[in-house]
Amino acid sequence: MPAATADSAIYRDLFGDAETASLFTDSSEVRAMLLVEGALARVQGALGLIPADAAAFIDRAARELQIDPAALAAETSRNGVPVPALLAAFRKEAGAPDPIRWLHWGATSQDIIDTALALRLRRVLDLWEARLTALILALSQLAAAHADLPMAARTYGQAATPSTFGAQVASWGRPLLRHREKLNPLRAEVLQVSLSGAAGTLSAMGPRGPKVRAALADALGLSDPGASWHGERDGMAAFGAWMAGLCATLGKIGEDLILLTATGLSEVRIAGAGGSSTMPQKQNPVGPSVLVALARQVIGLSATLIGAGLHRQARDGAAWFTEWLTLPQMCISTGRALELAGDLATRVEPDPAAMARVLAADAGTIHAEALTFALAARMPRPEAEAAVKRLCAEALQTGIDLQALAAREWPGLHVPMAVGEAPAEARAFAAAAQRAGPPAS
Repeated sequence: MPAATADSAIYRDLFGDAETASLFTDSSEVRAMLLVEGALARVQGALGLIPADAAAFIDRAARELQIDPAALAAETSRNGVPVPALLAAFRKEAGAPDPIRWLHWGATSQDIIDTALALRLRRVLDLWEARLTALILALSQLAAAHADLPMAARTYGQAATPSTFGAQVASWGRPLLRHREKLNPLRAEVLQVSLSGAAGTLSAMGPRGPKVRAALADALGLSDPGASWHGERDGMAAFGAWMAGLCATLGKIGEDLILLTATGLSEVRIAGAGGSSTMPQKQNPVGPSVLVALARQVIGLSATLIGAGLHRQARDGAAWFTEWLTLPQMCISTGRALELAGDLATRVEPDPAAMARVLAADAGTIHAEALTFALAARMPRPEAEAAVKRLCAEALQTGIDLQALAAREWPGLHVPMAVGEAPAEARAFAAAAQRAGPPAS
């Protein structure tokens, strides 16, 4: 088993997400850091902090230079950050020592790294928003199509009362609507420029420092936090918590599908399910199982990411490194979970006959609650409960359907299929999903 399954030639299609992962490559990070350095020089030149001709040279060079990420490895292993090596390579490749001396003026490594990360996370969130929207719409169509299809609802893994498959799907989709609503507040917390200088005071830029930070934020399309956030990682913690919550919702879909496709129930079929090397009859719920595994991983890693918020004083290398070790994998797994859930939502097909068999199983005792309340209109409820409990025991012992036993005891008593608000909830979710377009970015 390779150390990084998402990068494995064997396992990458199972656990990886190429689109999300492309934003966490060495080349993507280097390109983003160069863009930040170029934009910093450009706004500093416009504000007169550095010479305008030097700013133009640095900005142009930042767009044109090609720097080999592998060439940064040795120095990064000593410095703990790649920026010093990046700057050395920049100066060497650009030449022109006079203008290049204004490169990285007044900034520190963390400013460049965190701002470059924010640029990439913006693209990550845009990608995920599109996937989340597509998933919600697919589930809304499934819920609407099967709003009235009766099936057994389960509590503690046991058949409880009748519901509908549309309501089951709605229970998957409603949390996703809420996760999507949180995206814009999350963007405000995460997509921020970082420009604070060595110890977070912007001292090297003098009184123009705040104007430079605001201009840099505007140039890069990020928000200006108005202060240093080097050691304030609550935004990253919020991002980690959002990913964990989203993956928990997606993992719950996986858990339910594993149950619904189980042998003996088979209430749902998944087109294109996985096969076995030795048992040709099997259709394994591979996709749902991956969703559950990814959810467990992201939920576990979220605790590590939140723990990385324990920064000592102005900057803490150990905490920062912990974030680096954790965040990219969380993002790739979250991206994969969204991609996979969207695919599964288009391949799920309920089996009405199988659902009817489950409803009729155990001599129809799933209708015991409905029978109790129907009887409670004729007698005190405690007596109704005792009578139905007695009939359930007889039904399970003899195999005679509960409805037949009820007709014997109380001729003319009608007990309908009591699915309650399930159809209405399914349709309400479908309508809400159709009304709510993608949140404004």
